[in-house]
Amino acid sequence: MNVVRIVVGAAAAATLALTTLTFASSAQAHPGGGYDWTAVNVETPQGFRALDAVDADTAWLGGDGGGVFRTTDGGRTWDEVSPPGADELLFRDVEARSANEAVVLSIGEGEASRIYKTVDGGATWTETFRAAEPAAFYNCLDFWPGGERGIAMSDPVDGEWRIITTADGGDTWTIADTRGLEAPGEVGYSASGTCLVTAGGRDAWIGGGGSAAKIHATHDGGRTWSSADSTIATGEAAGVFGLGFRNPRQGIAVGGDFGLEDDGVDRAAYSTDGGRTWTNSASDLGGYREAVAWTGGSTAIAVGPNGSDITHDNGRTWKPFGATQTRFHTVDCVGGTCWAAGAGGRVGVLTR
Repeated sequence: MNVVRIVVGAAAAATLALTTLTFASSAQAHPGGGYDWTAVNVETPQGFRALDAVDADTAWLGGDGGGVFRTTDGGRTWDEVSPPGADELLFRDVEARSANEAVVLSIGEGEASRIYKTVDGGATWTETFRAAEPAAFYNCLDFWPGGERGIAMSDPVDGEWRIITTADGGDTWTIADTRGLEAPGEVGYSASGTCLVTAGGRDAWIGGGGSAAKIHATHDGGRTWSSADSTIATGEAAGVFGLGFRNPRQGIAVGGDFGLEDDGVDRAAYSTDGGRTWTNSASDLGGYREAVAWTGGSTAIAVGPNGSDITHDNGRTWKPFGATQTRFHTVDCVGGTCWAAGAGGRVGVLTR
């Protein structure tokens, strides 16, 4: 396939090079302690809800017009490396091991839910999964360290969350036993690719909403599951949208109602026992939040369509930061660098 190279404007590239200086000079301007986003946008009208950061130079994006984009130079240029014939697909999750290897998930009812894999930087793609059940609607996927063992989740089928797993890096997928994952009236949200996350070698968590805003946890690689109340307000279009665990015990959940983007009341919770119990954050978020990512230590960032928030105490309290126009749907951090992405090709980078 042909690779399309998209070059970020010179002004944006220069701004990116001065990111650290920008943080220092704006420390008094933003209550989040000087953090802000620098634009490294992709020249595309596609919206992004799928993002995976490999390192400070390399990140992958999945778009709502079947686009997959990759940068290997910190966002200065982007290659469009989309699977052929994917124009009508909605890519809502991407998990990458390197600049060459990545797995992307498209969402939708039945056969619209698909998984593709590349091992050559997007030059070629292999479709490794397509949902055969009309009632299935896959939302998120993730891999455990090493990249061989992975897990993906769908909205409930016949009253139980549908789980598939892989043991070969996403080359093949198997429907898992979901006894213990009964979920009458619950739904998953394909908002940011973070409604399912992993940590350690065997732990994973899924969140949803609808009739309940529960967080379901496995500590044995998906063989058994337990459920806990997230404390996040629920409703027809509300619940848990994003999860982040920095280790098998310390986690944060964010969410809200996507029809009430300015309502941040009871939209965040934290866990210190691997998700067995959750505590409501002592301060509210600036609005509905779709994703959360740990930047290092006790600090994490949450993003949503009306802004960003930061915590320095493992999710107990939050403060808004950055300009309000930096609206994002998803965020990922690695090695001291955070990437975020949103509508209309919007991408930002934040380097601590």
